[in-house]
Amino acid sequence: MIRKAKGFYETFDRKEPGTKATHYCPGCGHGIIHKLIGEAMAELGIQDRTVFVSPVGCAAFCFHYFDCGNVAGPHGRASAVATGVSRALPGKVVISYQGDGDLGAIGFNNAFQAANRGEHFACFFVNNSIYAMTGGQMAPTTMLGQRTTTTPFGRDPVKEGYPLKVCEMLNQLDAPMFIERVSVSDTKRIMQAKKAMRKALEIQRDGKGYAFVEFLSPCPTNWRMDPVASARFVNDQMEKVFPLGNFRDRSAEPAPVANPVPRSTIEELLGKGHEGPAAKVDPGFKERRFKFSGFGGQGVLSLGLVVAEAAGASGRFVSWLPSYGPEQRGGYASCSVVVSGKEVGSPAVDSPDVLVAMSQQAAEKFAATVPAGGVVIHEASLPEPKAREGVRVMAFPAARIAAEAGTPKAANTALLVALTALDLHGLPLEKVLAALDASFAAKPALVERNRKVFQAAFDWAKNNL
Repeated sequence: MIRKAKGFYETFDRKEPGTKATHYCPGCGHGIIHKLIGEAMAELGIQDRTVFVSPVGCAAFCFHYFDCGNVAGPHGRASAVATGVSRALPGKVVISYQGDGDLGAIGFNNAFQAANRGEHFACFFVNNSIYAMTGGQMAPTTMLGQRTTTTPFGRDPVKEGYPLKVCEMLNQLDAPMFIERVSVSDTKRIMQAKKAMRKALEIQRDGKGYAFVEFLSPCPTNWRMDPVASARFVNDQMEKVFPLGNFRDRSAEPAPVANPVPRSTIEELLGKGHEGPAAKVDPGFKERRFKFSGFGGQGVLSLGLVVAEAAGASGRFVSWLPSYGPEQRGGYASCSVVVSGKEVGSPAVDSPDVLVAMSQQAAEKFAATVPAGGVVIHEASLPEPKAREGVRVMAFPAARIAAEAGTPKAANTALLVALTALDLHGLPLEKVLAALDASFAAKPALVERNRKVFQAAFDWAKNNL
C-alpha cells in the first residue's frame, strides 16, 4: 500500500515548508527503511517513547522525518550517543541509525564496544557497500573487485583488504540479544526486513538489551545503475558476500539485570562525603567566571577547587571543570570555575572575568581571552602578559611570599589571597579558609603551614594592593 507511515511528520520541511518528498535519490533503500521504522513505531505504540539518533551520511536529516525524539550524532558516534541517551533516559526506546562508512570505519569501535556491553538500544546498519554521501569512495563493506571512485579498478584484497562483515563479527560477542541481516531490494525481502526490525524494537520496548539489524540497500546513484539494476545487484552480488539470515535471537529470554552496587562500597571508594547548604537562587549575585592556569604540580586545579568548595559552602551555584595534559608534572594544566546566583548553564569558561596565571605559557595563552573590565593576576616573577584594553593586570609575588613563609610549594595559596583581598569571588573569608583547610584533610600537617602562607600573603595584600 502506498501511504505515509504514521511515524513521520505530516510534512518534511528540510528544504521548504510543506514538502512531502524526502531528499533521497530514486531507488535508494533509505526511504524504504525509514518507512519500516515509522510503521513499526506506530504499530507498537512506542512513538512517544522513542529517541532516534541520526548519523553523519545520507541519513543525516532523519530528524526532519521521524515524529519522535531526535538527536544528531557526530561522525561515527551514533552508537556512543545512543549509549548515553539510553543510560540517561532508561525506559526509552533508542534507535541508532548508521551507514557502512559511519559505523564500519570511524565509528566501528564505538559500535563494537556498545554491542559488547549489551547497551539498551537497537542499531540499524545500512550497508550499500560504498561511501554514498561524499561521492562514492570505497567503504569498509566494499566488495572485492567492486569499483568505486577510490578503487577505479576494483577493490584489491592485497592493497585494500577484505570487506567487513559486521553481523558475523558481532555474533562473536556474548551480550547482543538479536542479530540479523536483511535486504530491501524487493517486496519479499522487505517483508522479512520488517519482521526483523519489529523484533529489534520489541526487544527495546521490553528493555531486554542490544539488537542489531543490517540492511543490504541499493545505491543507484553511486553504483551508476538504474533502480531495477541496482536491486538486482543487491540480490545477485551483495548477498553472495553478505548472506541474509538470522544470526541470533534471544528475545524470549528474560531481560538481564545488573548487579546492584552496595552503598557501603561507594562510601569505601569515595568516602562518606558531606552535605553543605543547598544552593539558593540570588538574582543580586552577578555570575563570576574564573580561569586558573599554569602547569602540573603548581596546585592550579587545587586552587580552583578551593574557590569552588567555598562557593558551594556559601550557598552559591558552582561548577569546576579541569583540563590538563598527560604529564603528571610539568605539563599544561588549567581549570574553569563558575560561581553564580542561579543554576550554571555551562562549566566551560572561554572569556573569564578573572584569570589567575602561574606560568608564562598560561599567561600568554589566556590573557587575551579576558574581556574589558576583567582582571588578570599573574605570578610577579613572570613578564607582564599582553591583555585587552580595559583589563586590569596585576602582579602578585606569590612564589616569594610562599618561600619566605617557609612553604615554597604553597604559591597557589598565596594567589588565593589575591582573590580574597580584592573580593573577586564574593565569598566570605571564613568559607574560603574552611575550604582551604579541608583541601589538606588528608595531610593535616600542611593545614597550619598553608594558613601561615595565607596570612603572610594577606598582610602583603593589605599594604600593596
